[in-house]
Formats: sequence, C-alpha cells, structure tokens
Amino acid sequence: MVHAGYHAVELKRVQVQPVPRAEPEIKALHVEGAPDQAAAAMHQLLELTVEKKASDLHLTTGFAPCLRLDGDVVQLEGYGEVTDERLREMLFSIAPQQNREQWLATKDTDFAYETESAHFRVNLFADRNGIGAVLRQIPAHVMSAEDMALSRHILDLCFLHKGLVLVTGPTGSGKSTTLAAMIDYINRNRDDHIITIEDPIEFVHPHKRCLVHQREVGVHTAGFKAALRAALREDPDIVLVGELRDLETISIALETAETGHLVFGTLHTNTAPSTVDRIIDQFAADRQAQIRTMMSESLKAVIAQTLTKKIGGGRAAAQEVLIVNPAVANLIREGKTFQIPSMMQTGRAQGMVTLNDALFDLVKRKVVAPKDALAKAIAKSELKTMLDRLQSQLEVVQSEAAEPG
Repeated sequence: MVHAGYHAVELKRVQVQPVPRAEPEIKALHVEGAPDQAAAAMHQLLELTVEKKASDLHLTTGFAPCLRLDGDVVQLEGYGEVTDERLREMLFSIAPQQNREQWLATKDTDFAYETESAHFRVNLFADRNGIGAVLRQIPAHVMSAEDMALSRHILDLCFLHKGLVLVTGPTGSGKSTTLAAMIDYINRNRDDHIITIEDPIEFVHPHKRCLVHQREVGVHTAGFKAALRAALREDPDIVLVGELRDLETISIALETAETGHLVFGTLHTNTAPSTVDRIIDQFAADRQAQIRTMMSESLKAVIAQTLTKKIGGGRAAAQEVLIVNPAVANLIREGKTFQIPSMMQTGRAQGMVTLNDALFDLVKRKVVAPKDALAKAIAKSELKTMLDRLQSQLEVVQSEAAEPG
C-alpha cells in the first residue's frame, strides 16, 4: 500500500537496513484536525518517528522516508518515493513563515517543531534532487541527571560559580541531552539566574529554584554573539551557549567565564584534549599565548561523549571527562596539551575518565558489545588490548569455576 501524497514506484536497492516486518503496520496518513493532506502526511510521519522511538526522521526528494533506529538508517516499508513539490508542501506545512523565506533565499534553515507527543529540531536543506530534511526527535521532558546516572564529579561542576564547562562530541551524540540534564540539576539545586542561548530551543526549562530565560537565535535575538554580549548586562549567574560556532563567540564565552559567570557550551570535537587544541587554533598565532592563559584560568572541564549501541537495543553514552586541575591548567598554559591524555590516566580519583575507560566500563558491565565499543574508540588498538585482557580474565575465572571441587 502506498500512502496519500506519495507516488508509487519500484524501490531501488540501497545500503540501508529494512525495518523488520514484525514491526506494527504503518497507519494511513491521516491526523485528526490536520489542515490539509500535506500536513496530515507530515504529522503521520512524526507520530511514527515517536512510535518507533527513532532519533531522527530523514526525508529526501525522490526516495522513501527513513528513520534512524539505534544508530542505523532504515527505510520505511510501505512508502513510495516523494516528489520535490510534494515534500516541499509537507515540510512547509510545519515551517514558520520566516524559515520558509530563509530556505527559499539560502536553501538552509533550522527551527523547532512540537507535536502532542514530542519536540523536533528540524533542518531543511537542498541537494541535487531537491528539498530534504532531517528532523531530530527531542524528548518531551528533560531527562534528569539522576536518570542519566551522571557521575558525582560531573554533578559537582553544576555548583561552580565561574568558569567554562564544555560538552563535546559529534552530531547526534547526546550533547544537548547532557547539557539539559545539567541545567535542570542546577535549576533544582541553586537559587540563581540562568540564561540560555539556543538555535533552536530544544528543552524547555520551567522556573524551579532558578529564574530561567531561554532565548532562541533568530526569534528572540539576532545571533549567539549579540545575545552573549547582552547577557552580560542581564545579571546572569549561569549562561548556556548552544554552540560555540566561531572565534568571536568563543572569545566572548571566555570573557564571560573570566568575569565571574558559569558558562556552558558545546563543540563538535571527539575528545577532551582535542577540544583544547581546537579552541586555541581558532585564534591567530599572535593571540594564542594569551588564549592559552585565559583557557588555563577559565576552562574547568570538558565532557566529550559518544553514543554506542546497547546490547538488546537502544544506545548508551560513553563520556570522557577532563577536569582542569592545576596540573592540567599548567599544561594548557605551556602549550603541552599532548600530555593531557597521560594526566587523565593518573587523574581518575579526581573524576577524570578517558574515552577508552568509559567504553571499557560499558563492556565490563555488559551494556555494550566489544565490537560496538571498538567501533566508537579513537585509540582502537589500546582498547582492543584492554578488551582482550578482560576476555582472558573471564576465561580463567570460568575455567576455575568448571574444575571439580
């Protein structure tokens, strides 16, 4: 069966995993109260994304809809390809007017969209086939720090009164979820003023013990830089910058942290040590010594995370944690960041965790399979040695247990 709004064609072979046939049959594209057929089709796909517990919905001109399930992109059965004209109608049915105009002008735009079941972060783009979109599902409620099992050392960061805390990782690694949990923890445990600058707003934080002001780029402010400058005049205690996109935003964030505010931000870096280098390298050579000094004084921690498949379905976060103690601060100041990984190995008592240690722990607790942990490792040979040693120890224990009393 091909649903309303789609053209029936023979599906081409692609390297994506099909949704298992055991899944519930897809419902007809109809939503009560939807203004027209395009909106009904769009809402049906969004509800299906929620039902399947997918992280993302991918819509592509000339192809069937796809979901990202447990990290894999899977094609929806029962759906034919959609034309550029039809897909544009569907996507424009949920896009605010200013985002439609922005897409027509630049062929890229981002916005947030909400249904009764979930929130979505939407990116519209264009490629050689026509319009396309990725809709990231955002949980309707903020996951608490306790539910995420954030470590005591990460929670301690929430009680800092000044400094810069970065949460990093590739796209789709759960950075926003971790930051939202930390902001919620602050909101429940401190009496302060929180300002968030986001593009778009993903998680809504009601006033609890804190006063919370959330500003969306393009809606409540012209950009990250302008909002961050303005925040300094708005008596904040904590400032969340959704993304440190450019040199000027990074500079202002460092200044804000240096002048007695707690600043949270994100970067698309894979490891904690590389985050320090990425920030310093943004600046001209004649400013790097000054920035190293500022970083050594302002940077308090980097949490670099990745998501990996769990045994039995779902995904688990592996978090690398760098706590900037006096020794690490000295390495940053002297430009010896290549020594930070060794410092992390010896700083476990202070809450430092390398990515390999985090992945190894997930395997040891039988949350993640060894092959999936290795797939996410940066230093793969080192992790493989650790896993081989663990396997040998298990074999010895099993052998001893099998021997007669």
